[in-house]
Amino acid sequence: MGDVPESHPRYASLMARKKMTDAAAAGMLAESALIAHGRGEAFDYLLGEKTCDVAQEAIRETSTRLKNAERCVISVNGNAVALAGTELIACAAVLNCPVEVNIYYRTPARMKALLSALNEQQKQAAELYPEISDQISAVPILGANPDGRIPNLEGPRAKCHSDGILSADVILVPLEDGDRCEALIAMGKTVCVIDLNPLSRTARTASVTIVDELTRCVSILLKRLMEDVRGSDEHWDNEKNLQDSLEVMLRTLD
Repeated sequence: MGDVPESHPRYASLMARKKMTDAAAAGMLAESALIAHGRGEAFDYLLGEKTCDVAQEAIRETSTRLKNAERCVISVNGNAVALAGTELIACAAVLNCPVEVNIYYRTPARMKALLSALNEQQKQAAELYPEISDQISAVPILGANPDGRIPNLEGPRAKCHSDGILSADVILVPLEDGDRCEALIAMGKTVCVIDLNPLSRTARTASVTIVDELTRCVSILLKRLMEDVRGSDEHWDNEKNLQDSLEVMLRTLD
C-alpha cells in the first residue's frame, strides 16, 4: 500500500490495515485479530472516522486518572502493539509506568514476536520523541515471565506481572476483552479502555471508556499526558458517556 497518496480519504484506515497484515505475517496476532479489527472499522465509519467531542472528554478523563494514579500500567495485546505500540510506549514514558503484554492466545512464538516488536518500537519512540528519550528507554516491557494471576479469571489472560497489572491501581487497556475487564474492576482497579463498540461488555464495565479509533486516540492522549494535569471529574458518568457516543453514531446515519 506504499503507493496510496496521503490525500486519499481513507489513507489512515488503509495504513492501519497494512500494519495489521504485516503484524499477522510476523506472527504477532491471533487468527481472529483481523476480524476484530474489521468489526472496529465498522463502528468507526459510524463516528465519521473522527474523534468526536465525547471521546475528547473521555481522553481527558483518562489522562487525568492515569497521571493521578499511584501505580499505573498500560496493558497491550497484539492489535494494540501492531497499531500503536510506539505511541503507547511514549505514553508509558510520560507516566513512568510499565507496558505489559497480556494476551489470550499465548504461545512462546507469539510472545517472542510481540516482545521483539515492542523492543524495536521502544527505539523508534526514543527517536520520535527526543525530549523524553531517556524516559522511553527506561520503560519496562513486561509479559515474558508473569509471576501473578488475576483472581476469578480463567484462561491465559489471568497470568500477569506482580509489578505490572497485579499491583496497578489504574490500568489503560486498548482493545480489552470483557471477562478480564470485569475481573479487574472486581479487584477495585480503575480500568480505562479504548473501544470503538459502545455496546460491548468491556465498554459497559470499564471505569472510563474512550469510544474512538486506537491510533487517533493514543496520539491525542499522549499530548494530554504531556500537558498539566486537570482535576478528575468526581461525577464522571460512564453510562452517559456511552449513550452520548451512541447518539453521535446515530446522528451520522441521519
